Amino acid sequence: MYGLIFILAFVMISSIIFASILRFTSVREGSLQYVITALSFIGLFGGGFLSGGKRKEKGWLIGGLTGLIYSVVVFLFQYLGYDRLFDAEQVIYHTCYTLIAMMGGILGVNISSNHSHRSA
Repeated sequence: MYGLIFILAFVMISSIIFASILRFTSVREGSLQYVITALSFIGLFGGGFLSGGKRKEKGWLIGGLTGLIYSVVVFLFQYLGYDRLFDAEQVIYHTCYTLIAMMGGILGVNISSNHSHRSA
């Protein structure tokens, strides 16, 4: 749950920043595409990392579930709000988001486990 809250907060803050940049400067959306994608991956990795660190076991599972829940929330928002399904490109992105969250979860468990073993 903490990881999902982190991801949603990260996305909201990033969206406000990029919307402001697009609104108040001459920058166009196409020029920020790779930056936005990179920040999305960082946010999902961070959410998976936080989830795995809190759970301290099965990081791949908890990170994957975090990424999957995020993708389901985005899908439901898009489907219910805009009456659109994911296209092929979005399916690829959300599969990668889930995999990145899994990697974050694995790293979160390993780092939290190493700190627990050192302090004991």
